Formats: sequence, C-alpha cells, structure tokens
Amino acid sequence: MPGKPARTGTGRTDWAALKAMSDDEIDRIAAEDEDNPPSDDDHWADAAIGLPPGKTSIHASFDRDVVEFFKHGGRGYQTRMNAVLRRYMEVQKAKEAGRP
Repeated sequence: MPGKPARTGTGRTDWAALKAMSDDEIDRIAAEDEDNPPSDDDHWADAAIGLPPGKTSIHASFDRDVVEFFKHGGRGYQTRMNAVLRRYMEVQKAKEAGRP
C-alpha cells in the first residue's frame, strides 16, 4: 500500500536474490513452476470481485489444541481460523439452499 512501510518478516523469501532477477527470468521460473499453471480468460470467467465483509471483534474461547494447531502455521492464524469457519458456513448455506 502506498505510504505504508514494507514489512520485514522472517519468511523464506530471498528478497535480495529476487530483486536481482530480471522480469524475463522471473517469468521463466513462473512458467516452469508446475504449481503455477497458466490461466486464460476462461479461467477467470466466473470470478467474483468484491470486498470481504467487515470484521466484528468478539471474545471467543477455543480448545487449546485447536488454537495451537493454527498458531503452528505462523502469523495470520486468526485469519486462517476465520477462513475455515467461513468455508463451513458457505457449505451449510449451500445445503440449506438445496445446492450440492
């Protein structure tokens, strides 16, 4: 975001090596990455664009092992917990609407 300082984390990305690469080299590496298949207009035909819903702050208690499981994944554990709850909610709503 403009005006926001870059985060300095302890991730595994070698930022110096990445900055030293040319755009062509980055494109070549991306094209060879089997976990990064190419996409075309059909891939994005049904994509929905929108903002995520607003957040509500609550106090909630979770089982200790559940929290530790999500914390084990590093920063963003609350976001991951929210994603799991959101997916569950979406599946339940689809069932109620009679969709598979």
